[in-house]
Amino acid sequence: MIILPAIDIKDGECVRLQKGDYNTVEKVAENAYETAQSFKAAGAQWMHMVDLDGAKDATVQNKDLIIDVAKSSGLNVEVGGGIRNMERVEMYLNNGISRVILGSAAVKNPDFVKDAVKAYGERIAVGIDAMNGMVCAEGWTDQSEIEFIELAKRMEDIGVQYIIFTDISKDGMLSGPNLDQLDRLQNSVSCNIIASGGISCLKDILNVSALKLYGTITGRAIYTGDLDLKTAIQASSLSDEIVNKEIVDEL
Repeated sequence: MIILPAIDIKDGECVRLQKGDYNTVEKVAENAYETAQSFKAAGAQWMHMVDLDGAKDATVQNKDLIIDVAKSSGLNVEVGGGIRNMERVEMYLNNGISRVILGSAAVKNPDFVKDAVKAYGERIAVGIDAMNGMVCAEGWTDQSEIEFIELAKRMEDIGVQYIIFTDISKDGMLSGPNLDQLDRLQNSVSCNIIASGGISCLKDILNVSALKLYGTITGRAIYTGDLDLKTAIQASSLSDEIVNKEIVDEL
């Protein structure tokens, strides 16, 4: 399982939110460039970046900073937030971004997602963000009537290979991921599943790894120091035979 440390950008600053609430915005790092370099030094191969302004306002306000940080980091980078048309997909993918994340578009414009997947294949991921199991869009401010498993199956049917799943109630709360929903998702579709939201400690990393997911994103815990990124990356590389309930319960 791969670990994707996260940098969320709002108004050009590295921040974190709680449960996707923009009123809880908190600056967590002084410099996005140095933060990305620290991720690489810890052994990360991928980084997850989000334009929070873009996610809420359907813009790409922070695109120049995101692209520049990504290029300077030397990491594979996936980016989400405000990517609502093919021009923005191409803008990121043609400027050093490895994978783009389509979120609101999966709910509101599935034909666009289909076209993007047809054009770029595995470089397209879909972010599914849910509250009480129901998918939310527009920076999590708009709750739909689509259940997260149903949307995942729709995305699988159009060829999406990567799904990033967030239980919004867990995001930024350091309360542990929603293992039940992640397990259901992992066993409902053939897509590569990336867990997001709630990672608080090494035990959470091992619990998610035990579900045999493709990857997990960690944000707040590495900024607070509750999770050491280097240790998490090392733990995530353990074999399925080593990562078992007995070890997890002892941590």
